[in-house]
Amino acid sequence: MAFEGLADRLQNTMQKIRGKGKVSEADVKEMMREVRLALLEADVNFKVVKDFVKKVTERAIGQEVVKSLTPGQQVIKVVKEELTELMGGEQSKIAASNRPPTVIMMVGLQGAGKTTTTGKLANLLRKKYNRKPLLVAADIYRPAAIKQLETLGKQLSMPVFSLGDQVSPVEIAKQAIAKAKEDHNDYVLIDTAGRLHVDENLMDELKQIKELSKPDEIFLVVDAMTGQDAVNVAQSFNEQLGLTGVVLTKLDGDTRGGAALSIRAVTNTPIKFVGLGEKLDALEPFHPERMASRILGMGDVLTLIEKAQANVDEEKAKELEKKMRTASFTLDDFLDQLGQVKKMGPLDEILKMMPGANKIKGMNNLQIDEKQISHVEAIIQSMTPAEKTQPEIINANRRKRIAKGSGTSIQEVNRLLKQFEDMKKMMKQMTNMQQKGKKKGGFKLPFNPF
Repeated sequence: MAFEGLADRLQNTMQKIRGKGKVSEADVKEMMREVRLALLEADVNFKVVKDFVKKVTERAIGQEVVKSLTPGQQVIKVVKEELTELMGGEQSKIAASNRPPTVIMMVGLQGAGKTTTTGKLANLLRKKYNRKPLLVAADIYRPAAIKQLETLGKQLSMPVFSLGDQVSPVEIAKQAIAKAKEDHNDYVLIDTAGRLHVDENLMDELKQIKELSKPDEIFLVVDAMTGQDAVNVAQSFNEQLGLTGVVLTKLDGDTRGGAALSIRAVTNTPIKFVGLGEKLDALEPFHPERMASRILGMGDVLTLIEKAQANVDEEKAKELEKKMRTASFTLDDFLDQLGQVKKMGPLDEILKMMPGANKIKGMNNLQIDEKQISHVEAIIQSMTPAEKTQPEIINANRRKRIAKGSGTSIQEVNRLLKQFEDMKKMMKQMTNMQQKGKKKGGFKLPFNPF
């Protein structure tokens, strides 16, 4: 996951100062040295790091202390606020024209995932905002680009406008907008051509499409994995076209996250959406404050709630909560939960959104690859009812039988049982923390928000 290294470094640094009853100027400066190194290692732009460290230091040393917070917590609050501001402050919402259709130009270099992102954005507009988008195949140069968009359109049961690869992209955009008006499509997403690098011909064509289509949004799609290159590309496109937003793809990959923290500050262009996987529903609106919370280990409750509301069966959730309280959670329940939670995204990422999750023992070992879900299903289905209810009775012979019956290895059976135990322990810890909060008078979150 993006930011993992940065998150670990920052959380360790914050932990040192969190509980301090008194914070000296030297403490703040020492902490900011660590923060500076962590940000630079995450490939954040040098000037951005310098400005960030300066702002936090000035505010942390000359701060007004809030009575409900210790000085250490107050410093962390400052870091969170400045990190949020660095990424744009508030969420930047997608435009909606008063006179539909709203026209969005999707631009970017080849290989950034522009065509797929166009499909994902159309899917999000329909599912989250109840819109009726039209996809436009205006990339006539890349082999199979038109075919790719048409395939995405079929998968999503969504209209795709195409005039083949012999008509100019400007003419395609013009006719597409007319078609959208005719068919009452309220969004037009124009998938434009990319190049391997920024060049004059590409920019001239994009400027012509912009002039004719008068887009409400110009979204640059950039690959978060490219780090500082993503920032440089964003600068070039912004100077030539005047971008209204950036969509960062592959933010779920093994990336250091520097692009997400640098783009807004360097180009003054907001990050509007982030791609967090390959599936067509793996695109999310970008919330700077939620991302700052996740980076600092404070969880991301709002995103977790939104995902749950969209994907989880409410009755089953109530039943599960009861089982968690009574410690009667079985392997069948585990399997059922995997089925529901995998709709929300990778399980380990979902769990990390929970406040205080970074402090729970066993969380870091709890990793279940989506591709292995079928193995998990096969293993559990090869167990007897007694084994599912009481996994502690599964001895060496039983493990051997289960592995053979499920077509997996003994190691995989062992791993599943270990993960299940980790999950049960984690649930018990969380339930205990919740009950303690209730005893003290009302529900309290099992974490300190600062």
